Amino acid sequence: EQSVDDAMSDLQIALEQDVTHISWYQLTIEPNTIFNARPPTLPNEDYLWEIQQTGQQLLSNSAYAQYEISAYAKANQQCRHNLNYWEFGDYLGIGAGAHAKLTNVAETKVQRFKRHKIPQRYIELSAQAAAVTETAALSRHDLVLEFMMNAMRLKEGVPERLFIQRTGLPLKIVEKKLKEAEQRGLIDWQPGQFRPSDKGFRYLNELLGIYI
Repeated sequence: EQSVDDAMSDLQIALEQDVTHISWYQLTIEPNTIFNARPPTLPNEDYLWEIQQTGQQLLSNSAYAQYEISAYAKANQQCRHNLNYWEFGDYLGIGAGAHAKLTNVAETKVQRFKRHKIPQRYIELSAQAAAVTETAALSRHDLVLEFMMNAMRLKEGVPERLFIQRTGLPLKIVEKKLKEAEQRGLIDWQPGQFRPSDKGFRYLNELLGIYI
């Protein structure tokens, strides 16, 4: 039952704190939550679109530039932690329930790791290999899909060379898909760089559907 005015009031409170970075996006109702068990009344689609447009204009007028689907920042204040994810970088998972992603480009292999999520059990196993409960190597298809799922969240997209560096795969294996996305008006593809178009940024699921 949130109105446009309600949403702008929330956003204005954040702006008044003079923070350098704001994450702002529609609530996602996740499984196994109270919201999922007792769903709130959500705004209709027209309201959601009006909230988004009005909020983005307010953020822009306040010198926050959108650089990612849900992230806005003042000049040179983009979140490096987030950018590492969206640029398909590696990260270490330390602690109960932590996830990690490690790349061996020479072997064209990217692996994901997941540690025990129950703190006591993690502590008991922390010095053992058994502390890692899941290990998975991404297939070539998953490498392409996950790279695009992350990279196309960035408003300015990514350089072509980043695809090669982060996946170990040649660009030619995605050229057909890139051309299809370009023909459908979902990406802008310039020499050395591809990015979501305004349409692709708005309909990201449609763009990513090309790679599924």
